[in-house]
Amino acid sequence: MRFAPVLHVLSLVILLFAGCMLIPLGYSFFSQDGAQHVYDKAIAATALAGGLLWIATRRAKRELQIRHGFLLVALIWSVLPAFATLPLLLYLPQLSFTDAYFEAVSGLTTTGATVLSGIDGLPPSINLWRGLLVWIGGMGIIVLTVAILPLLGVGGAQLYKAETPGPMKDSKLTPRITETAKGLWLVYFAISALCLLAYRWAGMDWFDALMHAITTMGLGAFSSHDASFAYWNSPRVEGVAVVFMLVAAINFGTHFLAWRKLSLRPYRADPEAGLFAAITLASIFGIAFFLLAYGVYPDWTTALRFAAFNVVSIATTTGYSSADFSQWPVFAPLWMLFVGSFVSCSGSTGGGLKMIRGVVLFKQLFRELQRSIHPRLYNPVKIGGHPIENKVVFAVLAFVFLYVTCIALMTLLLTASGMDVLSAFSAVVACINNTGPGLGQVGPASTYAALSDFQIWVCSLTMLLGRLEIFTLLVVLSPAFWRR
Repeated sequence: MRFAPVLHVLSLVILLFAGCMLIPLGYSFFSQDGAQHVYDKAIAATALAGGLLWIATRRAKRELQIRHGFLLVALIWSVLPAFATLPLLLYLPQLSFTDAYFEAVSGLTTTGATVLSGIDGLPPSINLWRGLLVWIGGMGIIVLTVAILPLLGVGGAQLYKAETPGPMKDSKLTPRITETAKGLWLVYFAISALCLLAYRWAGMDWFDALMHAITTMGLGAFSSHDASFAYWNSPRVEGVAVVFMLVAAINFGTHFLAWRKLSLRPYRADPEAGLFAAITLASIFGIAFFLLAYGVYPDWTTALRFAAFNVVSIATTTGYSSADFSQWPVFAPLWMLFVGSFVSCSGSTGGGLKMIRGVVLFKQLFRELQRSIHPRLYNPVKIGGHPIENKVVFAVLAFVFLYVTCIALMTLLLTASGMDVLSAFSAVVACINNTGPGLGQVGPASTYAALSDFQIWVCSLTMLLGRLEIFTLLVVLSPAFWRR
């Protein structure tokens, strides 16, 4: 029973998750889309499971230790998708649990990959539930829990540290971790509201504006239309999406500080934001020139329009598409997937290695080159003008090794199961970076529905590894974790 406190908190998170289902239920009643009974059953089952677990562990409430935080995070991100499948399974009885779990994991990890087709014909509340999963997963259900359940006494710092992406997780924006989480969610909600109004101004109806606002801010490409943004074929709509995808890919801690100080100085001081903007902008213009040179589009304006939207979408690990970029000359989509592996900032809703790790790696490489010439030179790695400890550098190196190893192993598993190399590699890269569409069999014009059950489970595990940045799951799976 030494992990009973973990199960106690898990029960409360499950109950909170059941409460989240009231949102699509309310919309279903409002729109009379015929899916109300689905949410009645799903909420009852989820609340019952959470309630029974709470009753069984109600006496185990006490402060969590660091190892408890890792276990709780791993349990939440693997258990909640099972409950998230209920509305899908109840409304789409032909959908297997494997596919439904993949869809739910894809939403909560903000990957945006889907196995569903005929999305335009689904009840709006079902699509809203899919989008809500992305929005909740964007900032992290753990941060939400720490923000609104501060009376748990469960060691919020341990949970926040285990769940928050990035190599330097000990810095706080406010003295109390609950205030930090509340501040982040306030900024997240405010920008989401602005995104909603911007989409409505651009020409979407209110439901599509809501659906795409929450998935844009979560950087997960669930859409209410099979054609994604090609459905509107509107430069204005695409322009709004580009702006808010870029905003969501910047550290929300930086947004919080800028809002609190009413100043743009935090963006200038952010060691990631400038590089993020520069690499993304260079990629947009480079791909636009490339597409124009190869005659993919007839003029510069058209090439720039499609390059800007699709490059930003993949680079920020969102996964929307306004064109089938898998049909472009192969360098373009491969470059987009490569940039998406590292360009998003830490503390954002994006996936991948994060820009801060790329900066640390580059500076470590430069330091090693200098040490080869001057062995006794003291040259610490600095971020934002401040030296960082070697343990952070070593942690980044270990993470990158695990990241590359996971890509190689998962790709081998998919190819061993019969998938072609391009589809397997791009699917793994898209899943571990929480990007969504890949190339070949899993390109932007298709879905993951054609994959076998084994391949779907491999991709689901890969998405979880990417969202929890590998270490969290591996720590829980290590034998040392379970020793007293």
